[in-house]
Amino acid sequence: MRINELKKKILFFAGLYISRFLINVLLLTVKIKIENPEILEKLTKENQNFTAVFWHGKMLIGWYLFRKYNSAALISPSKDGEILTNLLVNWNYKIVRGSSNDSGKDALQKMLVLADKKMNLIITPDGPKGPAEKMKAGAVVICKKKKLPLLLSGIRMEKKKRLKSWDSFEIPLPFSSVIVTYSNPIWIEESLSYDETNEMILKAENELKELNKT
Repeated sequence: MRINELKKKILFFAGLYISRFLINVLLLTVKIKIENPEILEKLTKENQNFTAVFWHGKMLIGWYLFRKYNSAALISPSKDGEILTNLLVNWNYKIVRGSSNDSGKDALQKMLVLADKKMNLIITPDGPKGPAEKMKAGAVVICKKKKLPLLLSGIRMEKKKRLKSWDSFEIPLPFSSVIVTYSNPIWIEESLSYDETNEMILKAENELKELNKT
């Protein structure tokens, strides 16, 4: 094996396991306050599975929020996605690998099957490559096809590190606070036309932007 290939494998291994450990330690110090927990509690009590979304740049807290809710995650098939997959498996997620750019149709079908199994579907609707805070159709289409409520998740970090990435990825600082606000469940009528569905996507996008404003 060449030295450069060995270095790449070592770095990849470090990304998989060391980063997972550090993230878990960091999030143990973060205080998460949910402003309206009764919305999620009601869905859970009624045994109603749902599709929850949050922006890609907020996903560290977003994935952490739904780790105990019998959840499935749609993750990019890239190497970065492999690191995220390792973290989410540790958080008890069922993983579907795919994206809207390549294997989107196959991934969507797998998510629909998991919806039939009463799993909650967790999606970053502007991922995996953006544009940032521009909602793609996948989450709304799933809710329309399977009659699931769409739950928008606003995530506001008190103190954070914002990376210079396409999604302005946010990392909460140790011992800081995070405020989470859920939307009321949004039901997508199965009878909506193509244009009406697009209007619902835009409406959900705008509401999610509002939920993230400080």
